[in-house]
Amino acid sequence: MSSALITGFPGFLARNITKELRQQHAYSKIYVLVLPSQIGLAENMIAEIYQDQLHVQTIEIVEGDITLPDAGIHPDTLEKLCNEIEYVWHLAAIYDLAVPKEIAWKVNVHGTEMFNRLVTQFKQLKRYTYFSTAYVAGLREGRLLETELIRPVGFKNHYEETKYEAELLVENLKETLPITIIRPGIVRGHSETGVTIKFDGPYFFVNMISNLRKLPFLPYLGKSTACINVVPSDYITKAAIYCSLSNEAIGKTLHLTDPNPYPVEEVYRAFVKEVTGKFPKGRLPLPIAKTAVALYPIRKFLQVEKETLDYLTWNATFDTTNAETILAKGSITCPDFIQTIPAMINFYNKHKHDSSFHIPIK
Repeated sequence: MSSALITGFPGFLARNITKELRQQHAYSKIYVLVLPSQIGLAENMIAEIYQDQLHVQTIEIVEGDITLPDAGIHPDTLEKLCNEIEYVWHLAAIYDLAVPKEIAWKVNVHGTEMFNRLVTQFKQLKRYTYFSTAYVAGLREGRLLETELIRPVGFKNHYEETKYEAELLVENLKETLPITIIRPGIVRGHSETGVTIKFDGPYFFVNMISNLRKLPFLPYLGKSTACINVVPSDYITKAAIYCSLSNEAIGKTLHLTDPNPYPVEEVYRAFVKEVTGKFPKGRLPLPIAKTAVALYPIRKFLQVEKETLDYLTWNATFDTTNAETILAKGSITCPDFIQTIPAMINFYNKHKHDSSFHIPIK
């Protein structure tokens, strides 16, 4: 059996992937790279995972920080890892759309550069799976291919920009390392249970709708013909694991996005109906909405990051040819978004008053 190293633990996706890998008996041992400040939380997460009572894999914490040389790993531990690790999952990143440039650059770009140098030291490496984002496309529109990594004329936020620069660093290693790059769409909770650990991404719209639900009616925000690409965490978890173990995925960049995305207005309509019991009525011009959420008191009340509105009119679709070809062999498909919204909102309603689920609005 083999061993793996996973960064980004105890984050949502890293936790889900670790748990699923254990259930699939994929490796004999899993090391998780954890920031010193996150050790306690990581220990609790591992204890929770161990409740499955599977005695086939151990999960071991490695204290470290991807922004440091050799990820700040103790030399004795590093030597062991360099001789043992066969599979690497790099998920550690700052995912916040409102992140300041300096922080995003330090973690997403510099951190990936440092971690890449570490990965090249692993003598038994069979796969390096890197989590990017479909939104490295920035302001590019139209049909976006998995085979493209084109520098756009601009980006909607520093998250997109720094993830593009980081993916470029990993792309440059494809000739020398067995790499699979994963580009997820906007990730939400589990398609069946709705479970998530934070209300970001599409939940910002749910926050807004919930906080305005007592109004006589809620209008559409502007007029859009764009689609929004939102994917459940369970699809990302299973699809990424399958691709990480498929030889066909070596050297590939894969869009783990919804091949059948819904228009923004249809998703918004479904959200409003599920949260308020009524359909939206009328339209609020988008410039007015953007001006409003640019004011801190308003976006804090609505619990919305102002960068979220930039995706309402972004006209792009993601080609998923390579991903679908590989995943078809494992019978893995993306659940329908609209059909699974009730589970998403049900979980949200149960936890919307718990501040630990919400992203601090800046």
